[in-house]
Amino acid sequence: MMLGLKRVSQSLAFAATLALLAGAEAVSASAINRDASDALAKFYQEVPAARKLAKQAKAVLICPSVVKGGLIVGGQYGDGVLRKRGKTVGYYNTTALSYGLQAGAQSFGYVLFFMSNDSLKYLDTSDGWEIGVGPSVVVLDEGMAKSLTTTTARDDVYAFIFSQTGLMAGLGLQGSKITKIQQDR
Repeated sequence: MMLGLKRVSQSLAFAATLALLAGAEAVSASAINRDASDALAKFYQEVPAARKLAKQAKAVLICPSVVKGGLIVGGQYGDGVLRKRGKTVGYYNTTALSYGLQAGAQSFGYVLFFMSNDSLKYLDTSDGWEIGVGPSVVVLDEGMAKSLTTTTARDDVYAFIFSQTGLMAGLGLQGSKITKIQQDR
C-alpha cells in the first residue's frame, strides 16, 4: 500500500513538473532581448565588478528569468540571449529535470561570462551544453567578483545567479542544459 501511494505521489509530482515546463510560453526575440537588457542593467548596478568581467568576456549569456519547481521530481525552464560585445548573436533556453528530496517553487536569473574562445566554441558546437560537463564553470558572488582582475580571471566560464524569489530547497546550475534555439517568433 505504501509503495503504491509513493508511486502515485511521484507520478503526480512528475506531472506537475511537466505542466510547469509545458506552461512556459514561447517568448518573442524582442521580449527576450528587452528582459535580458533590463536584468543585465539591474545586475550591473548590484554587482559593478561584473561589468569589468563582461569587458574581458568573449560572450555573455543572459537568462533573465528561470522558473524552477518540484515536489520529489523537479524541473526548470528559461530563455536567454547570447551577446558578443553587446550585440545579440543567438538565443538559448535552459532546462533541467531533477529527482530527489525537493519541494517548492522559485524563479531566478543568471549570467554566464564566457572567458575563452574554447568555452564559447563548446557552447556553439555541443548539442545542448550541460553545465558540469565541458568547460569549467565558477559560480561567483559579489564579494568574489570584486577580487577578479585580468590576471586572476583564468577560468572558462563565470556564473552569477540573481533575482531569486520564492522558496525551494537547493539552487544551482549543475545539470542545467543550455540549448540554442531558433528565434523567429
